[in-house]
Amino acid sequence: MIAVADSKLERYAEEHRLSGLTAPTLEALATNRTGYSVDKAQRFLAFQRRIDTEMLRHRIITDNRYTAWFSQGEQTFEQVRAFIVQFSVFSNQFLVAQLQKMINADSLEGMRASKEILANEIGVVFNAGRKRSATRDPDHEVDPELVSTEGTVEGGIFHFRAAHFEWLLRIAGELGLGFQDLGGRRHGTPATLHFCDELIRLYGNENYAITQAASYAVENWAAAGFWQELIDGLVRYNARTGSNLPLAFFTWHNRLEAQHAQHTQEELEELYFTRDIDEDDFIRYGNEMLDGVAVFWDGLDEQRRALAKAA
Repeated sequence: MIAVADSKLERYAEEHRLSGLTAPTLEALATNRTGYSVDKAQRFLAFQRRIDTEMLRHRIITDNRYTAWFSQGEQTFEQVRAFIVQFSVFSNQFLVAQLQKMINADSLEGMRASKEILANEIGVVFNAGRKRSATRDPDHEVDPELVSTEGTVEGGIFHFRAAHFEWLLRIAGELGLGFQDLGGRRHGTPATLHFCDELIRLYGNENYAITQAASYAVENWAAAGFWQELIDGLVRYNARTGSNLPLAFFTWHNRLEAQHAQHTQEELEELYFTRDIDEDDFIRYGNEMLDGVAVFWDGLDEQRRALAKAA
């Protein structure tokens, strides 16, 4: 359940049996904003229950076999290398899907939201409104452990080294991999490329309803804990092997996704109250996106098993 900090809104939610709605939606209801009504709010809560049951219980959210194995930290050197290569392909090809989502936005606000993500991915650091120290090591501004996960790219500074791909490149370097070994489609397995293509087809779709369903699915998958499982596994791998793989790419994303769940829920509620949603289609396309995600992780699981047999 989403926590509501405002006591007045909490009471409003209790009085009207609307517990579970986010604060912006409750405020819109309490102030009789156009399009918002208690009856529609009750319908949304019924829809949310369908989403929770029919989409968010997808096996790749509740039971990711690969990340469960990975978290134990028993990977071989070759298995870690293979994982980083495939993850770099997904990370780099995601830029294509994000660009498509930006191009296909149906409003200036939506386009700007997509630009925020795209610009940050390629190296524009979020401007969190904090003053920089004049004596600060410039490299610290692009260390993902120190870069803010809050703010906006408006007024942010671009650094080549702040690109997320370059953060992965630092990890790859510790594994004997270079720029030519990462990111390109030629390095992707069929499973990884299927996932990348599904991101373009669904997440970057020109139909706003489809892209919103895919986006909701992706954000809930990303916030479901897989980042922490990857971190746990790499921490244990480092400790077991005496390696020093830099983990900041993963810890930064873990911090970021922890904040996204609330924002994603707020966006869904705003979408429901301000537009017509085909509930069946929303769940269908969300599940198609999660099926694509599952193919990616299943492919990694098959690859690590094959590498174990070949060892």
